[in-house]
Parts: sequence; structure tokens; C-alpha cells
Amino acid sequence: MNQDKFLKFREQYPNFIYDSYEILDEGTSIKIIYHFIIEGLTEFTPYYIIDKKYITNKNIDESLFKYLIFNIGMVELISYFKCTCSKNVIIKAGYIDDNQIKWFKKLCYCGLGEFLYVNGIDVSMDDLIDITCTASRCEFNDFNYKGVGNLIPIGGGKDSNVTLELMKVEKDINTCFIVNPKEVQLECAKTAGYSDDEIIKIKRVLDRKIIDLNNKGFLNGHTPFSALIAFVSYLCAYLQNKKYIILSNESSSNEPTILGTKINHQYSKTYEFENDFNEYTKKYFNIDIKYFSMLRYINEFQIALIFSKYKKYHKIFKSCNVGSKEAVWKWCCNCPKCLFTYIMLSPFLYKDDLVDIFGEDLYENKDLLNTLLELSGHAEKKPFECVGTYGEVRYALSLIINKLKDNLPYLLKYYKENFNDENDIKYEYEYNLENNLEDKFKKIICEEIDKYV
Repeated sequence: MNQDKFLKFREQYPNFIYDSYEILDEGTSIKIIYHFIIEGLTEFTPYYIIDKKYITNKNIDESLFKYLIFNIGMVELISYFKCTCSKNVIIKAGYIDDNQIKWFKKLCYCGLGEFLYVNGIDVSMDDLIDITCTASRCEFNDFNYKGVGNLIPIGGGKDSNVTLELMKVEKDINTCFIVNPKEVQLECAKTAGYSDDEIIKIKRVLDRKIIDLNNKGFLNGHTPFSALIAFVSYLCAYLQNKKYIILSNESSSNEPTILGTKINHQYSKTYEFENDFNEYTKKYFNIDIKYFSMLRYINEFQIALIFSKYKKYHKIFKSCNVGSKEAVWKWCCNCPKCLFTYIMLSPFLYKDDLVDIFGEDLYENKDLLNTLLELSGHAEKKPFECVGTYGEVRYALSLIINKLKDNLPYLLKYYKENFNDENDIKYEYEYNLENNLEDKFKKIICEEIDKYV
């Protein structure tokens, strides 16, 4: 494992510096450049590009605008910090107080939980980093903010498409949001009825030096990308004068990947992070933009039930992370995300419809047996992917097995003969009371589910 590397790099490169950021006027767009330094090793200059046409708020406060950009850098730096895990993180680009330091230490530790686990790194939250700030305190002007409408991040999978359909009742005040958009994401938004001008497309460019360092053996692994999306979407909501940022994180994202621990591939999609983020933004940005997940109230089974009725998305949507790296995003049909999606939809669409979507019957793929065991809780760990709970998977499997009876494909036959777990929960009627939805949003969801159960 990489514990020795971790200790060696921390000794060799003890200081990581968030030195500064630049905001450049590029004519029709704004370019935001971050300057991160690992002393004695290299400097990173990742950047973002935001088209000026997306800035529709006529009352932008310059000091708050800059502070939002600075805060994006506090999350962006995690992608570069992780290659050496330098003990000292020195913030020169802007001011954060002691409470903010604790907040970002927690985000860094919990958001890098998978990274630390996979690399075999044993370190406590207190010992992972020491954050110090050398910048002067900044003061904001007093101003009133009255946002209107919704910003909806689009991932391209079934979840965000369900949110798009649920929120069509407020379509006139909705705007879609995508970082580094892929054709699948754009097609989903357009299928929901949004024009190109109603989709905010943000360009994020990594510094290639981080890839060079990874290739040379420096530390690498999963980072809390959804936390980055949270801060970038908040900036865009402010630029658009929106009131709500509406995510599509379901209740199952709260379940740890390694049960009995806090290690969770989906940490920055959890209810805990959602609450932390809202508390942070309310205190430090002091404007009324609410960040919540529309789907936190329901589970993966209910989402799949609803999505199964939205046939216009079935040949468009994609969730496979392996396939997303191809020139054209596709289902690889051999990974946990593909099998999980297949399982959840199978009680409603099996078999011709699913084969039409995926190109093959994944239940006949013998190579996916161990993945099935991991997804259903019969292996040592859950896959490090955005997948549902063991209970949701078992329930969907039991329904399709009972539906097919004895005419079972390979994976279902194996599962029935060896497990076929009993499940007392009827997931179509289960609601998660830990959520931040206002009553009007809960009503929209309940009315949609009532159509089908």
C-alpha cells in the first residue's frame, strides 16, 4: 500500500500553498485561474471559463463575487493537494476564519475517505492537514438578495432526468447547469425542453501537471467532485439570481461504502454534506440561496419506478463512468454502475426494453457475478461507485425473480439459489424524512409516485 509514500511525500513536500487567483476579462467570457504551489515540486494553474451571457444578475456585488471564486479554489485545491498530502496547507489567496478551517478540514478528510482507504493510508482528521491563513479579513457590503427560480445540475443519468421532469411545473424559471458538458447531458436537457440558452455550460480545465505527477507515482485517487459542483453551482446561481439549487441525490447516498465507517464514495452527495454546505453558505455568503436534493425524500427504487415511465430518455441517458471516458459515452456493460442501473430498472422494463437500452442482457453476464455480490451485500465491501443501498438492490432482485419465476438468467438463478434475501420493506412506499425539501417540492414528488403505485 501507499502509507510509506504518504509519509515520504509529506516529509519531502511539507507545504502546499493556495497562493492566489486571477479573474481575467476575455471579451465574451471570464477566465478564472487558480495558483497552487507545492513548495519544492511544482505550481498548478487550473482554470475555469464562464461565458458572460450567463451573468443575468444586474446587482453583482464585486466583493462577494470574488469571495465565491476564492471559495471554489478551496475545494479545487484538493485535487492537487492529494498527490503529496502536504501537512501544511497555507492559504494566501483569501481569508478564512478558524471555523472555516475546521469546515474545510472535515471536507478534505471525509471527501478523501475513499482515497485514503484505497491507498492504505492511516491518518486522523486532525493529522491529515494543518490549514493556516495569512490573508487579511475581508468585509462585504450590505445588500439585499431576492433570488427567483431554480438552477438544476445535470449529470446525464436517470436521477437528474427525473428531477428535470418533476420540476417541469416550474420550467419557465428553471436553468440547467453542467460543468464540462458531454453530449449525453446536453441531449437530456434538450429532451426536457431546454434550449441552448437555458443551459449554463462551465468549462473546467485541470492542470496537466497533476496527470504527469500521477504517472510518476505520486498519490492519486477519488476526490469530492460533488462538493466542487456545490460551490461552482452556488456562484452560477448568484450570477443568475436564482433562489434554489436543486440536486438529484437520493437517500441511498447516505449509506457508507464501507459499512461501520464514515468512508463513503458519495460523501459530498450526503445529507450531512448538504446541511454542512447550507450552514456554511448562510453564514459566510449571507445571501438566500438554498441548496438541496429534490430526490433526498425518496429512494433508488422509487426513482427507477418513475424513470421507467419516461421513455423519451431511455435511449439517451448514461450513468456508466467507464463508458463516459470513451469518445462517445456508452454503457460498458461490465461495471458496478451498469449492473446497478440494470437491476433497479429490471422490475419495470425487463427484458426487451433493457436490452434495447444496454445492448445485451446483463443478467447473463457471468463476469458480473462478484459485482452482483458486492451490490447486494454478500461481499466484503460495496463498490466505490454511486450506487444504492443493499436493501434497495435486494428488493429489486426479489421482485424480478418472483416475476420471472423459474425462467431465470444466470445471475438471477445464482442469486436465488444462494441468497434470495427476504425483505420486509416495501420500497415503493418508503420516504426519507431527513431532507431539506420545502412542502411544495414534496407534493410534486408524492403526486408523481401516486400515479404508479
